[in-house]
Amino acid sequence: MEQRYRWKNKQLRAHAAVLDGTLSPTILLKNATYLNQTFRKWMTANIWIYKDRIVYVGDKLPARTDKCETIDCREGVIVPGYIEPHAHPFQLYNPQTFAAYASQHGTTTLINDNMVLALQLNKRKAFSFLEEMKHHPVSMYWWCRYDSQSEIQEEESVFSNGNIKSWLEHDCVVQGGELTGWPKLMDGDDMMLHWMQETKRMNKKIEGHFPGASEKTLAKMMLFGADCDHEAMTGEEVERRLMQGYMVSLRHSSIRPDLPRLLDEIHERDIAVYDRFMLNSDGSSSAFYEEGVSDKMIKIAMEHGVPEIDAYNMATINIARYYDFQHLHGNIGTGRIANLNFLASKNDPTPISVLAKGQWVKRDGKKVDVFPNADWNQLGFDPLKMNWALDMDDMQFSMPFGIKMENSVITKPYTISIDVSLEKLSDKHDECFFMLLDRNGNWRVNTVLKGFADSLGGLASSFSSTGDIILIGKSKQDMLEAFNRMKELGGGIVICDNGKVECEIPLTLAGLMSSQPVEELMGLEKELFAYLKDRGYHFEDPIYSLLFFCSTHLPYIRVTQQGFYDVMKKTVLFPTIMR
Repeated sequence: MEQRYRWKNKQLRAHAAVLDGTLSPTILLKNATYLNQTFRKWMTANIWIYKDRIVYVGDKLPARTDKCETIDCREGVIVPGYIEPHAHPFQLYNPQTFAAYASQHGTTTLINDNMVLALQLNKRKAFSFLEEMKHHPVSMYWWCRYDSQSEIQEEESVFSNGNIKSWLEHDCVVQGGELTGWPKLMDGDDMMLHWMQETKRMNKKIEGHFPGASEKTLAKMMLFGADCDHEAMTGEEVERRLMQGYMVSLRHSSIRPDLPRLLDEIHERDIAVYDRFMLNSDGSSSAFYEEGVSDKMIKIAMEHGVPEIDAYNMATINIARYYDFQHLHGNIGTGRIANLNFLASKNDPTPISVLAKGQWVKRDGKKVDVFPNADWNQLGFDPLKMNWALDMDDMQFSMPFGIKMENSVITKPYTISIDVSLEKLSDKHDECFFMLLDRNGNWRVNTVLKGFADSLGGLASSFSSTGDIILIGKSKQDMLEAFNRMKELGGGIVICDNGKVECEIPLTLAGLMSSQPVEELMGLEKELFAYLKDRGYHFEDPIYSLLFFCSTHLPYIRVTQQGFYDVMKKTVLFPTIMR
């Protein structure tokens, strides 16, 4: 039977017994200088921990210490475990490997996007996955998406009323959104509005996604139920959100590394209401996290004039109060989950040691391997199996217009003027063949992509927002070779040139994620980025380019399961071709 409460009565009695002196704590932190957010200052106390919970913070020492690890904390300081409020834990890495990596940098709580689970697993499998993640030292919470962020087939059954309500009712789900489909809401989508009302009825938050939104739009979204937005790109946009009552999540990500500018402009405009701010990294590519996760953002905040305690609060208690789980997370106090970061000094947020749910995940600078191994096949993430073949007959490119990349993620239509009947395109321009293929082999969309590369043989990727297959390249034969190698791997990103594999990242978890540790994935990503840059890719993040080709929450033209889609007119311009 599923446990409905975090701690059973027997466990709560044990916690109280530690205070009574009839049971020993499991860890005692003596003479600890720690951040107390109630008094907003650094204080000294003894911290008693029993298994996964802080049972006392104060001057007293426990009567029994016979089964207790005692640590004198006179050197250094302790802060609460950091919280990432906007994680996309499927960006080639997977939720387990990202959580393990983030914990080494002190991020012990993640609030995760559920998009991949909603699209790739049935509800039962998805909820089993959520339960499995509960066994990990890092605390994981989840969103509930209201739409697919694309134009997919059978969206009504995937994002049905029953499925959405089941997700919203789940104990691990703390918010609805992010609201990438807000234009539909504005145009009268009452089902989405109903789901938002249900979210609010359950006292859960709604995360917006409102890039460039006007004051009027922000006001409407607040009326509809939005609570927070992470898309402010300037100080003026931060102020606009604050004026309409939003919590503002300040982003620093691989495609929007905005935090330094945002903080500078916040200070210039004299709107530094720090208790209304939190920090997020918006699901960056793994290589972007090399210098840290939340700890990196706290450091940036300090360097740009944020007072020390406020910088920590923006990654801890502000987030916990916003989600109303400050009784569990975000501060060091009696009753909280034992998520603690041990720092060398107050101005260095990267921890030397980390406790997550009372377990050492990092000790004296070294990783402690306490994360259980996931049975990915059992959880529904088998290697990608494709029992169909691709051949030259599929390589027909007769579309009158193609897509032009404006940056990593924005694509516009353009008129094709080159000869696309050739087996190989010239390296003297930046136009490539582009295909989106159904992962089950039922349909395809063929066009030309401008701006991605000027000398790329063939790239195949099973990583995309919908899980369908993307092919890009100058050479039709190299595109076929890359596809076949990707298929052989069980999913991945593969680049071929002149019939030779030049670069590959295996993604053996449903073709979407790697089972490798994030540290290893970083190396593979760097090789891929360097190779593409050398072949003419000059934007910030090719991983996000691959992810968002199908995503209709961004302008202007997208390639989807329905076909070519005009985002602004909300119409399919050319349907998919059945194979």
